[in-house]
Amino acid sequence: MDMLDNMPRGTICIEDLEIGMLRYLRKEVTDRDIELFAEVSTDHNPVHLDDAYAQDTIFEGRIAHGMLTAGLISAVIGEQLPGHGTVYLGQSLKFMAPVRPGDVVYAEVKVTAIDHSRRRVTLETHCAVGDTVVLKGEALVLAPSRKFD
Repeated sequence: MDMLDNMPRGTICIEDLEIGMLRYLRKEVTDRDIELFAEVSTDHNPVHLDDAYAQDTIFEGRIAHGMLTAGLISAVIGEQLPGHGTVYLGQSLKFMAPVRPGDVVYAEVKVTAIDHSRRRVTLETHCAVGDTVVLKGEALVLAPSRKFD
């Protein structure tokens, strides 16, 4: 299976969110993912696409784009927590380690703060390959509400 997560797709409205709620997905990053991301983003840096070039870098081999990995966080937020109808307001990111073709990335989002009056939700975000955290950060989103349906 290409992608695995712990929740059906949909929406969790702000009225139902709780501190500590978390959702995740797992996805194998493939050569095709990297090639498609390069095409869409127009980032054709050879460290992502050229084996010979990448061998002579500090990474000693090809790596996925950092923003491809960060996009998995967006997938969890937009599809699961809070899900459909969520508006992304901001995201801090720190890239900790490279992701390579064939790596299985675990992307997790956890609710750390809720401002019901403004419909703002703060989320702790991170991605890991095995036990290695490859990306961490914090997201701020505008959560969907039943009051505005």
